[in-house]
Amino acid sequence: MQINEVLSLDCTKSAVQCSSKKRALELISKIVSEHTGQDSTELFECMLGREKLGSTGIGNGIAIPHARMTNSDKAVAVLLQCEEAIEFDSVDNRPVDLLFALLVPENQCKEHLKTLSSMAKCLNDKKITKRLRHAQSDEELFEIMLSQNNGEDNA
Repeated sequence: MQINEVLSLDCTKSAVQCSSKKRALELISKIVSEHTGQDSTELFECMLGREKLGSTGIGNGIAIPHARMTNSDKAVAVLLQCEEAIEFDSVDNRPVDLLFALLVPENQCKEHLKTLSSMAKCLNDKKITKRLRHAQSDEELFEIMLSQNNGEDNA
């Protein structure tokens, strides 16, 4: 699955003011709710439940929160660039300033594991994360992600 199939410009937010992991997950839930009609509280609880299994903070200031949605047939991704890094219980204990969230329909989890893996690989590239961290607008952030995904074999 290509990033442009799950990430849209209105799900891409730069310079987000966020004070905590909980607030970041609430914001992601709200954005996804607006796109799917799902209850934002239910989405938040799903992501929080996943975090309790182990942090999705993969290190180097990056987190990839993800969860399964019930009553949905469309996966939705959200990309947040935080204005200030937040504590996220990451594997390297560093605060997080880039979050790529993926919420998938309950019956399509296997298909989306590949998308998560692809995004983790993309976000582990220091050149890409540097560009993402310096993006000045939602549009610039979105374009960086789309260009990386389209050329991911070259990255």
